[in-house]
Amino acid sequence: MSREDFNDVYRHSLAHILAKAVIEIFGKENVQYAIGPQIDDGLYYDFLLPRTVTQEDFPLIEEKMHEIIKRREEWIYREVSKEDALKLFNDQKFKIELIQDLPEDERITIYYTGDDFVDLCRGPHIENSQELLGAAFQIKSASGSYWRGDENRDQLQRIYVYAFPDKQQLKDHLKLIAEAQERDHKKLGPQLDLFMFDETAPGMPYWLPHGWRLYNTLLDFSRELQDAHGYNEICAPIFNNRKLYLISGHWAHYQNNMFVVPELDRDENGQILLDENGSFKMKPVEEADIYSAKPMNCPNAMIVFKSKTRSYRDLPLRLSENQVLHRKEKSGQLNGLLRVQEFRQDDDHTFVMESQIEDEIADIFEITDTIYSTLGLSYRAELSTRPEDFMGDIETWNTAEAALKKILDAKYGEGGYEINEGDGAFYGPKIDLQMKDALGREWQCGTIQLDFQLPLNFELKYTAPDGSLKQPVVIHRALYGSFERFIAVIIENFKGAFPFWLAPTQVAVVPIKTEHNDYAEEITKLLRANKIRYEVDYDDKNMNAKIKEFKNMKVPYIIVVGGQEAENRTVSINVRGSNQQMRGVPLDEFLDMCDILNEEHRLELITERISE
Repeated sequence: MSREDFNDVYRHSLAHILAKAVIEIFGKENVQYAIGPQIDDGLYYDFLLPRTVTQEDFPLIEEKMHEIIKRREEWIYREVSKEDALKLFNDQKFKIELIQDLPEDERITIYYTGDDFVDLCRGPHIENSQELLGAAFQIKSASGSYWRGDENRDQLQRIYVYAFPDKQQLKDHLKLIAEAQERDHKKLGPQLDLFMFDETAPGMPYWLPHGWRLYNTLLDFSRELQDAHGYNEICAPIFNNRKLYLISGHWAHYQNNMFVVPELDRDENGQILLDENGSFKMKPVEEADIYSAKPMNCPNAMIVFKSKTRSYRDLPLRLSENQVLHRKEKSGQLNGLLRVQEFRQDDDHTFVMESQIEDEIADIFEITDTIYSTLGLSYRAELSTRPEDFMGDIETWNTAEAALKKILDAKYGEGGYEINEGDGAFYGPKIDLQMKDALGREWQCGTIQLDFQLPLNFELKYTAPDGSLKQPVVIHRALYGSFERFIAVIIENFKGAFPFWLAPTQVAVVPIKTEHNDYAEEITKLLRANKIRYEVDYDDKNMNAKIKEFKNMKVPYIIVVGGQEAENRTVSINVRGSNQQMRGVPLDEFLDMCDILNEEHRLELITERISE
């Protein structure tokens, strides 16, 4: 069986086997089964059950699935009328709802697995269960889900199953999953004192000292690069009147994801009025000044451009911003730093003439290549085209998409990139940057978007060489994307062991005894003067205990100092990832090496430089 067949047919068929197994275990009268699609590494099915499925149930369900497959039952395909489908699933409320939502002329198909289980499904599927005899599967987890993703509807149980063509592929995948769990940023973040969350601000991270150093190091790196490429940084208000978003179109397209602050009604003395239930009384919408925490920076950049007369000589005008953004998410969608409600982006909005588009995006790719190569990461580009809820006219969209295709063709060759149909922003097409990590997983972080619409909405103009007024084009650009998401990815990519230039603590200083604290303090002053991030443990405790603590924090270099080091002005170095200690390294030489690693943003180990 080909991998494609397995993904498209066998995994989907195994979902039916899972549903049949659950029904046989719990009894048909006790089970409402909803939907069960295939996914990237297996499948899942949603159920309403009389009790919670626990890990102790997994072997029983797996055993029942194997038993059903061994029955070698025929799979029968049928087309039925809407009326017959409703009768067939009369005791299954989720199936009934799905059927009722179908158009009257919709072709309805069902699949029987044996004589006693039938599911509403478009297929395709296998012809006999014996085709699944060689498949390898294992239940991954059981978790809560809502019917149709609506938290006001039935809460279901979703059973996930890993599924692969053979045992070796399943084994390899489980090994990869175990490694991914070891790298999980939600585990490593608190362990390394990088960030935390609290119920008082769901989805809004607290950045702890180590994490904030990491954050600011990435920000400084971005600012240095942008400065070298002629960017100007601005800072705009976090809260804006909805009038701004009415002009930009975000109010119509993005309102449900915005934190909106309605205006409270007050009396003539400024006191807040209460309704009959004792709740705050809101001002009528038509009279209220409604504000929102900004979900993106682009409308503010339009206001800055429009604040003064602009000439073609000012273009490209690059306005970068690293301001706090807020986007409202459903609680079930929050996922560590990967999906948050408060974040920052390395945003930029560059205003150009149409003739400057290609050169400007080429320059953006140059910055992109520098960032990713410095971090030892690779990426690929993906073109996202006009979505269904697009704003503006189709001809303008066609022009923008053609411009991006031309740029990508020049960089990667025709067909050297993927096209993601219908996934562009509502105001323009975009190039998404898919970053690959150490486990081969891809993450969409950076984006480059071409926009003819917002300049039109805000009536932006610049004076052309002939004195006429023309509309600029805006290039929206974020290369880290969300700092939070990017940091989550690199925590997992590096497994918390960041390269020297990026590490929150680059050097840890361990005096062997308290009488060596003076020399340790002298070293820390030199480290501070050389802008090397350090920590020192002056406590009167065992040296090995101190070293272990710093090793657990994944500090690149731990220097140990005692009487001999103080007398000779040297340090002994414990290099992360090595059990050997390098003794008698001159202090000045060590400082020089740290400076070089910081300045060059390289990943070489200090051992390589010492050996040279």
